Amino acid sequence: MLPVLAPYAPALVGFILLLLLIAFATEIRPPEVTAIGAAGLLLVLGLISTDDILAAMSNPAPLTIAAMFIISGALVRTGTLEAFALKVTGLAKSSPVLATGLLLVAIAALSGFTNNTPLVMMMIPIGITLAKELGERPSKILMPISFAAILGGTCTLIGTSTNILVDGVAQKSGLTGFSIFEIAPAGIVVALVGVTYLALTRRYLPDRDTMSSLLEDGQAKRYTMSVFIVGTSPYVGQIAGQVDLFRSGERRLVDVIRDDVSIRQSMAECVIREGDVLVLHTNEADVMTIRERGKLPLTKSDDKQQFVPMSSHRSMLAEILLLPDAHLIGQSLKDAALPQRYGVHPIAMHRKGSNLTEQYESATLQVGDTLLLEGAQKNIRRLVAGENLMNVSEPKTRGFRKHKAPIAIAVILAVVLAASFDVMPIAGLAVLGMAAVLVTRCIEPDEAFASVDWRIIGLIVAMLAIGTALENAGLVEMLVAAATPWLSGIPPVFALAAIYLLSLMLTELVTNNAVAIVVTPIAIQLAISLGVDPRPFVIAVMFAASASFLTPIGYQTNTLVYGAGGYRFLDFARYGLPLTVLIAITSILIIPLIWPL
Repeated sequence: MLPVLAPYAPALVGFILLLLLIAFATEIRPPEVTAIGAAGLLLVLGLISTDDILAAMSNPAPLTIAAMFIISGALVRTGTLEAFALKVTGLAKSSPVLATGLLLVAIAALSGFTNNTPLVMMMIPIGITLAKELGERPSKILMPISFAAILGGTCTLIGTSTNILVDGVAQKSGLTGFSIFEIAPAGIVVALVGVTYLALTRRYLPDRDTMSSLLEDGQAKRYTMSVFIVGTSPYVGQIAGQVDLFRSGERRLVDVIRDDVSIRQSMAECVIREGDVLVLHTNEADVMTIRERGKLPLTKSDDKQQFVPMSSHRSMLAEILLLPDAHLIGQSLKDAALPQRYGVHPIAMHRKGSNLTEQYESATLQVGDTLLLEGAQKNIRRLVAGENLMNVSEPKTRGFRKHKAPIAIAVILAVVLAASFDVMPIAGLAVLGMAAVLVTRCIEPDEAFASVDWRIIGLIVAMLAIGTALENAGLVEMLVAAATPWLSGIPPVFALAAIYLLSLMLTELVTNNAVAIVVTPIAIQLAISLGVDPRPFVIAVMFAASASFLTPIGYQTNTLVYGAGGYRFLDFARYGLPLTVLIAITSILIIPLIWPL
């Protein structure tokens, strides 16, 4: 550190931390980029060293989290999770209440041992299928699915990356590491209370329109046809967007191809020329007439050929969700050129609670966006596989390695049992589990490493380095020293509640992993200054940092169901606020009973 900066180190680190939290809350840049940038700034200013960066990279938490991502990916790839969920949805017709209750309990239980994000991605189409069986809108089930996964993650140490990260920070601060089921007694109580709330109150969620609500009756019988404009066509010289015949009944002009380039965006002003290829969505009768007579029916010019038919196929509408690792993220639909690359045409886009049918093709695509696409089924499936997307109306998009399912199940059970008996640290067991699913080909290497959310790993490493800067500057001790006089004269449970509420408020504004790294050292030092056991304070941080129920952006699973369920932003606050209060009260009461203050 530069000598001139040494006296101002706490204030400087505090200012950078404040800017970091503001950047997280305003989403100026992706959180991992913001965190890495802040770590770089601290390194330049000498507030952390290269050794501190290397120490952050050697922390067991990032490696453990990456290995658990791969093990979770193996459970998905072998069909283990879906097979269980489909059995639950099979009860929908005979016992709807039992089916939904069991699904939420199953998700919470599975979330204790697998990563939340792939679990919810798997459950979204299953939840939509269940909603159809029950005659409900998907909005009645998708938010509870996300919340159940969040609640289940608090039941074990490996249930969420936040728990693993808090444990790593706590060990760095001198605490004994947590065992895999140490937090289970409190976590199970909290999860049961939360899941009961979800099962009893989900019917009060609003009926929201999704992208699939734009589908009209009879859409399944529609066709996509490409036709070539000949020189004798009466449409030469007319503006494509103003030809009434292309907008009548079930007939619609969706694209104009000129010199192998789509001019869909300027179609409203495009003048049709000889040699243009028009892409029409129409019915079977139109297709047959064009093939036989080279013209559309009900036109006055019976003596002139209007089109030369090129190709036609049955088309379907599909609701496509952009996953966190979708290749289209950061692009616009215009740049993605889906019609040229896949033969699939965008119809509309859903973002932040509204269906967009205009001016969406130039928007930069984000995680959680939902697209309404039209095209042949095989083309849509090719797009979904090639761009790592999710067709929310098709639970099964590719074949599973079901014969490997027993191996994947055995691996996760072995990791859990070995961790329970403290055979070796969880980081080592996770690496062994990762090796097992790779060697036995439960999942291929490219699929395995694609299943790791490297953005989370980058965020964690950067935030660990920033946490080191807080310690080096003495900022944690200063904050605790300022708070101790206010809290020393009151029962410790109020200090525990203060830590829980601080973590809860921050996690709705910034990422939960960032909250874990910033608040955990403060919680430990505060407990020590009050003369009480720091362990319950650390557990309070674990539970609160994952209790994100108020916004669709506080937790990644909320972002995924936000678009798929057609929710509005405030739907999360209305439904999540009572749950947040209920979980907070339960956590603050149950933690001191199990870990006395």
